[in-house]
Amino acid sequence: MVAERTFLAIKPDGVQRGLVGEILSRFERKGFKLIALKQLIPSRALAEQHYGVHRERPFFKGLVDFITSGPVIAMIWEGEGVILGARKLIGSTKPLDADPGTIRGDLAIDIGRNVIHGSDGPETASFEIGLWFESSELSDWNPSDQLWRVE
Repeated sequence: MVAERTFLAIKPDGVQRGLVGEILSRFERKGFKLIALKQLIPSRALAEQHYGVHRERPFFKGLVDFITSGPVIAMIWEGEGVILGARKLIGSTKPLDADPGTIRGDLAIDIGRNVIHGSDGPETASFEIGLWFESSELSDWNPSDQLWRVE
């Protein structure tokens, strides 16, 4: 059985501010497994597909402009409950509402510069993983400490 997977992206503000290592380490320390990672500047077409559910919203253009403004770290993480677990690690979309100890609570101030994106459910994760990655880019591996992560 394949463990649950989620898509995460460190946005241009997180990359530009040098937060990549800290963010990655939070997911590693939690015990999730990184199975794909790449840095890219998303094309406008990719960004518009990614944020397609917001196409009719007044902030759509700003989202697309921002995510295409610089490098993004696109990732796929795997593990038991990884979607919900990642959402808890990330914190509220509005950084000022995010709990201390979460990525956004600790590292972000503005909703428009909230450092990281995470899939909000299984269907979204599947869509985003397929949008950002080819299957050949995923690494299927077993951490040597897997027995110490989960029962």
